[in-house]
Amino acid sequence: MAARARKVRAVSNPNDPLRRLDVPEREEAPDSDEPEARWSTDGDRYEPPAGWAAPPRSVPTSEGPEQLPVHEFHHPLDRVTKGLPRRARIAVDWIVTIVGAIAIVLAIKAWVVNPYRIPSSSMEPTLHCARPESGCEARFSDRVLANRFIYRFESPKRGDVIVFNVPPEAKVKCGAGGTFVKRIIGLPGDRVQDRVIHGAGYIFINGQKLDEPYIQQSRRDVGPTKTWRVPQGDYFMMGDNRASSCDSRSWGFLPRSDIIGKVFMTYWPPNRISFR
Repeated sequence: MAARARKVRAVSNPNDPLRRLDVPEREEAPDSDEPEARWSTDGDRYEPPAGWAAPPRSVPTSEGPEQLPVHEFHHPLDRVTKGLPRRARIAVDWIVTIVGAIAIVLAIKAWVVNPYRIPSSSMEPTLHCARPESGCEARFSDRVLANRFIYRFESPKRGDVIVFNVPPEAKVKCGAGGTFVKRIIGLPGDRVQDRVIHGAGYIFINGQKLDEPYIQQSRRDVGPTKTWRVPQGDYFMMGDNRASSCDSRSWGFLPRSDIIGKVFMTYWPPNRISFR
């Protein structure tokens, strides 16, 4: 091994157009037995000294681009459709997506929230129906959302506006079935009285007059005075349009099991959007 360093010119690529330019001299390290790096014969790449370890896989080499691992399956559905042609796999993927979306919507309607349209004037002026139906005040019927799970965590309260399945007796008395929207007036065990005062009906609960700011004076009923005792497990329902509502005064009490949910929002028309 040489004992001293010597002045040499830096190695450059022989095909480099700048190879004729002068470059500053540098000191070469003392001679060693290690092989030197060199340019390839075609001058296109820089070759490491012989015996050096191959570069990591993430660095492109002269052998070609890095081969990334291929995942056989992207999601569980691929395992089912792996033998199908590409078009068939795409079709199956769309079908599963659409069916899944429909299932989610149906589950939400069945157990969480469901929309309803107000068809009659029985809840005017709180909830509007569309003209030209008798007693309706609006151009469009209100559409509301009912919370279907809230009564799993709390009991229905007086004043709640609820959606419920129509009892059999109501279908006979009112000539309509399906679902109704009314307000809870009497709770289990209550004594409910519809008392006529100066030609208009007022509700008394256990002897106390019920404050009802949602009732228009012109929409109160005119009697006669009647009294009901609400059985345990049942509720006494009334519409806010007392003069035109077919409710518990006609068909009796509502079993707890027929309650669907509590109305918590009006979402249509836009000028009627509100929460309650």
